[in-house]
Amino acid sequence: MSEDQNKGSFLGRPRTVGWRVRMALSFLCIIAGITIWVTNSLLTDRFTENTRNRAELRLALYSGNLQSELQRNSIVPQLLAKDPALIGALTSDDFSQSTARLISFVEEIGAASLVLLDMDGRTVAATDRNRLGESHRQDAFFVEAIRTNKTVFTSLRHNQGAYNFFYSRRMEFQGQPIGVIVVEVDLQKFERAWAGISDAVLVTDSEGTIILATEPRWRGLSEEAAMVRQPAQGAIERAIQATADWTALPADAYIQGEAVMRKDVRIPFRGWRMASFTTYAGVRERVNAVLALEIMGFAILLAVAFYFLSRKNALRMALFQRESASLRALNQRLQREIAERERMQQSLEVAEQTLAQSSKLAALGEMSAAVSHELNQPLAAMKTYLAGARLLLRRNRPEEALSSFQRIDDLIERMGSITRQLKSYARKGGDEFQPVNLGDALMSAVSIMEPQLRQRKVHISRIMPNEPVMVMADRVRVEQVMINLLRNALDATDSEGNPEVELLLAAGETATLTVRDNGPGIEDLDALFEPFYTTKKPGDGVGLGLAISSGIVNDLGGRLTARNGQEGGAVFEMQLPILSEEIEAAE
Repeated sequence: MSEDQNKGSFLGRPRTVGWRVRMALSFLCIIAGITIWVTNSLLTDRFTENTRNRAELRLALYSGNLQSELQRNSIVPQLLAKDPALIGALTSDDFSQSTARLISFVEEIGAASLVLLDMDGRTVAATDRNRLGESHRQDAFFVEAIRTNKTVFTSLRHNQGAYNFFYSRRMEFQGQPIGVIVVEVDLQKFERAWAGISDAVLVTDSEGTIILATEPRWRGLSEEAAMVRQPAQGAIERAIQATADWTALPADAYIQGEAVMRKDVRIPFRGWRMASFTTYAGVRERVNAVLALEIMGFAILLAVAFYFLSRKNALRMALFQRESASLRALNQRLQREIAERERMQQSLEVAEQTLAQSSKLAALGEMSAAVSHELNQPLAAMKTYLAGARLLLRRNRPEEALSSFQRIDDLIERMGSITRQLKSYARKGGDEFQPVNLGDALMSAVSIMEPQLRQRKVHISRIMPNEPVMVMADRVRVEQVMINLLRNALDATDSEGNPEVELLLAAGETATLTVRDNGPGIEDLDALFEPFYTTKKPGDGVGLGLAISSGIVNDLGGRLTARNGQEGGAVFEMQLPILSEEIEAAE
């Protein structure tokens, strides 16, 4: 081979290698562009859907809490309008004890305030003593309540721009109106709770006026007017931003220059609606984080390729090293941002779990008085046994003192059993109905009442079917009704020498629980389930137990009845729709 041919072969080989390398690099760039484009499209849709689902979940939670607060306070005026003490005060114009009585109710009810008005609209009793003497004759909650015999809901806007919400009802004596009871509902606490979240939330009434909002300037405006008041970017600026940000999403609205996603839900109360606005910033950041990782990966591949191609060039080598260091620093920043977002997401999940647990423990407050009473009895008995043991030891009678210590040990075990029952009761309950075995619920209720039944030496006879009796209900509320019926039976047999209580659980067209006692019976069956009707001595009860129990059973789709037995005593029957296998499968 000649020298010219050798030179041509050596000169042609680099050109062939360079062409292949350029094709490979071009192919790699095309693959990188397609991968990044597909990843951006898929992840944008996925993260947007996740953000939308979380926004819908939070909105359902907020609307459910708001509706629950309104429903819980709506029954209060109806109950207080029948309070004989308040009726007597209005008829006699003696309100010396009325304020104290309202104060005793407000903590149990959970309302913001209670106000009693006479026929002139003057405040004669209130939980806030500074409001005594105020005139509300022209206020809507007084005027509308006087005109009807139903509970009236009213919203008023005060000077600071916030709204106050009231339930009011006319009070009557012998068919004539004598005053108005007003219950103020504290809905501003939801605004205070929403202030700690990143979303913007608003509630509108049936006319579209904003009455609750995370932004105080929105109150009293329509949603369109509230959006116009926001200092959003101009149309040209938004167009430039959307063009520059290739992961931008179509926005539902703009709040303070930020593109937001709007979600709304209807609240089944007087045509109210709730809307939330969630920013797309989190979606863009998460998508950009993944895209940055992909870009970094392809960049590293290109850097490695260029490294092997240009390793003889010191200047390009130094430049490559500086670019690699910059990419590593970017990777570390991205990792820190990803870790921070994961930590915030975990904090949100913990907060949601804490809110659910608080809702479960709300029913536990109703058991505090009974548990305190059950623990005080063993403590008093232990004090007596300790005094007896001290006296026996002084008289040198240790064997008898040991028996006192054994009784003390038994009482301690009994206190432990009571606290275990309380913990078990605290873990039950929920916001939704679920299949409940009435037999298990009855055994749990009897176990909670066992210390009082054993102390009174009440003979309990139980007749239960072999098969489970299932209903669709909330177990905590069912056990609350059973405990109220057992307490009434226990009080009814107080004067009996051999107290007996019979529990009969049967399953037919309905699930029926019968509680029978051998007490003196019921004198006034018509007024038995009326609020504040009681046969107990003053201080032993306010007469709300059976009224609340009847309301719970009605909410569950059943009914609670009472009658006198043929052989004496009282008979209570709780009937609930039975849950058959077909209905349970459908649920």
